[in-house]
Amino acid sequence: MSRKVIITCAVTGAIHTPSMSKALPVTPQEIADAAVDAAEAGAAIVHLHARNPKTGQPDQSPEAFAPFLKIIKQRSNCVVNLTTGGAPTMTVDERVRPAAVYKPEVASLNMGSMNFAFFGMLNRFKKFDHDWERKHLENKDIVFRNTFQDIEYVLTTLSETDTRFEFECYDTAHLYNLNYFLERGMVKPPLFVQTVFGLQGGTGAHPEDVLHMKRTADRLFGDKFVWSVLGAGRNQLPIAAMAAAMGGNVRVGLEDSLWAAPGRMASSNAEQVTLARKIVEDHGGIIDFQSVSGVGTTFRIVLPLMPAVVVAARRP
Repeated sequence: MSRKVIITCAVTGAIHTPSMSKALPVTPQEIADAAVDAAEAGAAIVHLHARNPKTGQPDQSPEAFAPFLKIIKQRSNCVVNLTTGGAPTMTVDERVRPAAVYKPEVASLNMGSMNFAFFGMLNRFKKFDHDWERKHLENKDIVFRNTFQDIEYVLTTLSETDTRFEFECYDTAHLYNLNYFLERGMVKPPLFVQTVFGLQGGTGAHPEDVLHMKRTADRLFGDKFVWSVLGAGRNQLPIAAMAAAMGGNVRVGLEDSLWAAPGRMASSNAEQVTLARKIVEDHGGIIDFQSVSGVGTTFRIVLPLMPAVVVAARRP
């Protein structure tokens, strides 16, 4: 029997800058179009950040999210996932505000503090259209703060919204942090665990790193979690292939990588979803295009019923 696999697409993020790729969505219309196109290509969840439409800088004000959320909901039945990570330089209060206002089906939640570094990208990208871009990339003094207090604040703030979480774990310790909140009843299984590989400051992207994170999650959570992977940069598709072979779910998108193949930049988020979908289907998985109403509700219902796999159905 084929297993059903969820593909998440993170369409813009807060790491890459507009001068790096013309495909990176910046304006509300571009973000909305990218999300809808990704859903039509096979993404069941779209993970969303907002940007200043003129400069492309990350913008975590709820007002910045409103224009594209309205369009996405009108044009697609995909599951909406709003970031509470925002950008590493933002306060936790800033970061959680859009999810608190809009009460999405899913919100991301980073499970630990870490060094965050983009300066390696300056080896490839030299020219920038906006002054903020180079300053953003060359900063070697970024600590992405996600303390126990910060995590508890996000959980408490969103506790009344019925929002489920994409728990982003960049290192083994983040899995243990998640287990801390699970043991205290502050998060409820099954957990949607997004293990992140290849970002400078986090765990690496070697196959042994993937295996170690999966083994640790298995030991801590048993059948109480759903596993997905995110590979940064050139690691995106190789990590996706590992997860597909191991029975996992996959996240792609221009937030995480600008590439479609060695030396070739992706033309769109939808292209990356298409590539990931082929990997999933080549490994015996299927993308569920069953027509249902209330995808967000379906996502919540299916998670508890099927702890080994997530079915996030959407309209084709």
